Amino acid sequence: MKARVYKSTGSWYSLKTENGQAFTGRIKGVFKIDGITSTNPIAVGDWVEIEMENELERTVMITEIHSRENYIARTSPQKKVAHHIIASNLDQAVIFATLKEPRTSQGFIDRFLCTAEAYHIPAIIVFNKADIYRDKELDKYAELEDMYGSIGYQVFLVSVKERMGLDDIKQLLHNKTTLISGHSGVGKSTFINAVFPQMALRTQEVSEWSGKGLHTTTFAEMFDLPGGGQLIDTPGIRELGIVGITRQELSHYFPEMRTLLPNCQFNNCLHMNEPGCAVKEAVQAGKLHLDRYVSYCSILDSIEEKSY
Repeated sequence: MKARVYKSTGSWYSLKTENGQAFTGRIKGVFKIDGITSTNPIAVGDWVEIEMENELERTVMITEIHSRENYIARTSPQKKVAHHIIASNLDQAVIFATLKEPRTSQGFIDRFLCTAEAYHIPAIIVFNKADIYRDKELDKYAELEDMYGSIGYQVFLVSVKERMGLDDIKQLLHNKTTLISGHSGVGKSTFINAVFPQMALRTQEVSEWSGKGLHTTTFAEMFDLPGGGQLIDTPGIRELGIVGITRQELSHYFPEMRTLLPNCQFNNCLHMNEPGCAVKEAVQAGKLHLDRYVSYCSILDSIEEKSY
């Protein structure tokens, strides 16, 4: 019997079959380590095969994972050398960001976009808390909207508190499996509660003494949306470590760089100190945004030489 993973709490999984039957399942011990390189062998969004274990308690045994269409991963919080699959089989990923209380760094956004590009997952950027932005933040938003919009990303400005712009985002989620992610405190859970109140997710305000969001979601969890589609809520991520991307590959996941790569003098150009680099020439000519190039250099610097 085929089912999809809706929640993982470590050793037990919440599952739902294609016709809506809900079960709790676990995996065989031998299956847990057989050819699985991530810290979590099964991720939210996975399609699996199940066998009934206890019909009365509605528990099942997971016997097989179906091939993933895609997935999005990060470095494991416990083991920096390992990777942790956040969710799989996604149609799109939404990053929630804020320009104030707390401020999401451009570096964090670019790492998220780069990871989504690497796994062929369309990404959407949503800036929340428009109701508290002054001219300084609105000018910054206009700059970011222009920068990201010019390279093909959809960018939205919303205020969950004032319910501004929510219908546009709700429409984007219809009939799709969407990962929603971002730092703690940016309003992900508040957004989900506002648009889909039947989910009743727990929320917490930003910590006053630190200015950082408080963790409210412990595990990634998938919810069925009324009218069709699924939404995967993720724990607030403090940092997003790049995994599975080599230094040579990185520029391929910056869309505005990708088109320039054939024009570089060397086919293994890292766009740092090499002569005849089309990427650096584009930066100097103002055709490639300097802030994006700085992000590229920062991410490149964080990737180990022998990263696989």
